Parts: sequence; structure tokens; C-alpha cells
Amino acid sequence: MKMRKLGQDLNVSAIGLGCMGMSHAYGGQDEQESIRTLHRAVEIGVNFFDTAEVYGPFVNEELVGKALKPHRDKVVIATKFGFKIDPTKKETGAMSGLDSRPEHVREVVEASLKRLQVDVIDLLYQHRVDPEVPIEDTVGAMAALVKEGKVRALGLSEAGADIIRRAHAVHPISALQSEYSLWTRDPEGEILDTCRELGIGFVPFSPLGRGFLTGKITSTDAMAENDMRRNLPRFEADNMAANMALVRLVEEMAADKGVTAAQLALAWVLAKGDFIVPIPGARKINHLEQNAAAADVMLTPEDIRRLDELLAPEKVSGARYSSQAMAWTPKK
Repeated sequence: MKMRKLGQDLNVSAIGLGCMGMSHAYGGQDEQESIRTLHRAVEIGVNFFDTAEVYGPFVNEELVGKALKPHRDKVVIATKFGFKIDPTKKETGAMSGLDSRPEHVREVVEASLKRLQVDVIDLLYQHRVDPEVPIEDTVGAMAALVKEGKVRALGLSEAGADIIRRAHAVHPISALQSEYSLWTRDPEGEILDTCRELGIGFVPFSPLGRGFLTGKITSTDAMAENDMRRNLPRFEADNMAANMALVRLVEEMAADKGVTAAQLALAWVLAKGDFIVPIPGARKINHLEQNAAAADVMLTPEDIRRLDELLAPEKVSGARYSSQAMAWTPKK
């Protein structure tokens, strides 16, 4: 597996593994099957694993901690804080708002360390920017945990350029995690330019469009009742039909290159910068292996231009989130 660097200190596999779907948002799956997938990831050279306290909530961190404990010296584990969580509720219903108060940051990290069964969190992200708490206060609390040896590196998620700069002035930010894929281009321009300038790694989540860019999803009928995609605008019937026509073009191009649509989509993300490390989710070993192989797919400048045009933002139907969720993704 090829390696890339996030910030100054984190050496990670060029493609990581987003663990959320193993126990949250997409219906989950059997724990033992998830553990086998996590172990296989380590075997094939994937060393970057992403989770969060809100996934479940809490159970995804527990799963990742349990599975990766035997491989602790080989892996980089990232987790996230930033939501108010009702522990009596499950899935997205557990989120009742944002909370990045300094005292809450410490509480979450102490709990996450226990669930992950580690002495230090390799990369701690603020999951969403809290407009009620100055970013300087939040990052200051995160930085204190670095000094105490409980956290190695700091990250932000879905933050705008101004927030990134203010945070980075308090303590070096190693990574920004935001949605980025062929059908979600929001970070292009100011956000990616800011990361390049400041030496911050960029970690795209949902680089396969929550599975849609694989070409395997044609309706929501086979999805679990609690699968969050049922409530996303791009997965509504009319939008899905329009977007599927675009994905078919990606599939045709992938076939010409002898790769899958998913591999082509991941190769496109990787080609956008050597500071970019996508974290596609994978619940099955065969999907994991296919995704990891995308690190070896080489695209020409013409390939990249063609893909840019095939799924240009104005061609994609539907917003990426509901209006409520978008309210948690500030632009500045």
C-alpha cells in the first residue's frame, strides 16, 4: 500500500477505512464480520481507521478498539467529538445539537480512550464547528490534551477556510475531514487551497458518494429501514434516476480502463493532491480489497478532465444533506 502524510507527523495508507457503516447509518452488520474486515484491512496495508463517538452512538468506537487492539502498533486511529448525544437513542436520532465546550472535549476524549482501548488517540477531530464556542477555545482544549499525551494530532471536519486558519494559529491542524467526491465538489477552491498552503492533510469522507458512485445502488428498496440514505435528497427517486445516468458514464469509462467505477472514483480523488487521503467505507472484505487497489490506478490529465466534466456540480441532482444537517456545516 502506498503511503501519504497528514500534517507533519501522521504517515498513513493512501486509502484509509471509514468504519461508520459497520455499526451506524447504513444498517450495520454482524460484529464478527466487521472484525474480519478490519483485520483484513491491516493485512493488506491499510493503517488509517476512522470512527467517532456519535457512530452508534459509542458502539463503533468499541468495535474499532476491540478489533484493532492486537494491531495497535501498526495503525493510526482517528475519532471525532462535537455533538450533544442522548445515550438513550440510536443512530442519527441521538444527536441533539452541537457541543464543543472545552470541558466537553475533555470528557469525550477520556471516554473515547476507554472505548478504543488505547492510551493515546492518534488523530482527534472536531466533528462539526460549534458556532456557540470560539474555535480558539475548542482547539486550545484539544491542544492541552496533546500536551498531556492523550492525543497525537488534531483535525477539523467540515470547517471553512477562516475557521481552519484560526484553529491552525492556536495549534497545528494535521487534517481536515470533509465530504468530497466526484459528485460533491464543495471543498474545491478555497478549502483545498488553504490545506495546501498550511500543510494540512485533507481526508475526504464518502468519496464514493455513500456507495452511489459504485453503480450498484439503483433504488433504496434493499436498504435497511434505518439506513440514513433513505432520507438524503440525492437518493430520492427522481434525483436518483438522474444521477444514475451520470454514474453509467463513469462505469463506461471505468470499463475502458479495466477497473471498477468505485476504483475510478477513488483514483480521481487521489489524483487531486498528494495530501489527500480518502476513507471509503467497506463492510465486506471484497469491497475493502477493491477500494484499496484503487491506490494503484493511474489517471492521465485527460482522464481527470473528463471525469471533472462527467459529474460537474451543476449536473448532479439533489442536495447532499437535509436542511437540518446542512445547518451543521458552516461555510466560514
